[in-house]
Amino acid sequence: MDSHAIEVIQGPHPFLAYPNRTHPFATNRVNPLLSMPALPHCPGASPSRLRWLFLSLCWIVAVPSPTDGSQDPIEGGLSPGVVVGNGRRPPDDVDLRDWLNNMVTHHRFTPDEAALAMDMTAAEVRQALRRFEIPETADSSVPSDPAAPLSVLPYPGGRHPRLGFFDGAIAPQRETKASVFLPWDRTAYVVVDVPEAIFSNLGLTYLAHTHIPTIWDPQGIRLPTLEWRRTGSGTLVMERSLPNGIAFGSEVSSQTNGVRFRLWLRNGTTNALSGLRVQNCVMLGRAPEFAPQTLTNKVFSAPFAAVKSRHGQRWVITAWQHCGRAWGNEQVPCLHSDPVFPDCAPAQTVQVKGWLSFFEGAAVQPEFERLRRAGVIE
Repeated sequence: MDSHAIEVIQGPHPFLAYPNRTHPFATNRVNPLLSMPALPHCPGASPSRLRWLFLSLCWIVAVPSPTDGSQDPIEGGLSPGVVVGNGRRPPDDVDLRDWLNNMVTHHRFTPDEAALAMDMTAAEVRQALRRFEIPETADSSVPSDPAAPLSVLPYPGGRHPRLGFFDGAIAPQRETKASVFLPWDRTAYVVVDVPEAIFSNLGLTYLAHTHIPTIWDPQGIRLPTLEWRRTGSGTLVMERSLPNGIAFGSEVSSQTNGVRFRLWLRNGTTNALSGLRVQNCVMLGRAPEFAPQTLTNKVFSAPFAAVKSRHGQRWVITAWQHCGRAWGNEQVPCLHSDPVFPDCAPAQTVQVKGWLSFFEGAAVQPEFERLRRAGVIE
C-alpha cells in the first residue's frame, strides 16, 4: 500500500478514496470530475453527470506516490501512466493467448500491466504465460527484417499511450488505437488513434476516450466496446454504428515503406451532415527517441506533420487527405494531421486516406516532397 498511489490528474477538486481489491498494491485516489454543486446528493445532478462520476471512479492512472519519492516507480511491475479499471477479460483461451503475445511478447508489458489490461490478477497472467509457454520477458535481441512490412498490432490498453495530459484522455478505448513498431527497434512503437474524435454539425459525434461530453452523454448513452478485426491480408479493420444511424470505420494496412489508413463515414440519418472534422492522433510516448515533451522537435507543413529523433537523423511522418490542420501537443506528446470529410448527404459514404512512415536523414522537407509526388494519400 506504500509503493504507489493511484490518481487521475483532473483539476483542483478534492480527491475521493476507495479500496482497490483486485490490485491491493494500489491506493486509489480519484477526482470526481464534477463541480461540487453537481454531486449526486445535490439538486440538479443529471444522469450524464452521474455517468461522468461513475467513469471517474472506474478509471485511474498509476503515478509515483508523493510519500515514496525515493522509490523507483517501476518497482512492483507498474510504471507511471498505467490504466486501472478499464480492463477487458479475454472470453476464451484463443483470445487470451493472442492478447498475451500482443502485450508481453511485442509491447513488453509486465505481468502487472497485462493483468490490468485484461481485468485479471498478475498471478493469473503468470500462470497463463507458463501454460502457453510464452516467456515472461521478451527477447529483444531478435533483429528486425527490413524487407518485411512494418509491424502493426492492436494497442492492448492497460498502459496509457500518453506520457502526459492524462485528464484529456480518461478511459481510452483500445478499438481505435493501433501500434506501429519502429523498423529499427522492436521494443519501441507509436500509437495511432484513428479516429480520436469526429465532429459534425450535430456536435462532438464520437470521442475515443472520456474528456469533453459527446452528443451521447446528455442522453445517458454509453457506446459499446469493440475490438479490431484482422483480415486475411493482415489489415486491421474497425467499424462502429452510432445510435442515430451514422456509421464509421477505420482500416490500417502495413507495407514495407509505411502504413496506409482509410477512414470512412456513412450517413444513415435523414439530414445532411457537414463540418465533419476528424482528429487522428499519433502518440509518441512509447518511442523514447521521439518522446521529448516539446514542440521544438516537430515540423508542421500541412498535410504533413513530423517529429525528429533526439539525435536529429530519424523522423516519424504522418499525413492525411483534406488536412484541415497539422499540429501537435507537447504534453502528450503527439502529432496530428487532421482531415475534414466532405459534406455527406443521407445514405452517402465519404472517406479520407492517411499515411505514416519513418525516414532517416537530417532534412525532412525533401521527404515531404517525395511523398507528395508518390501520392501516398491520393
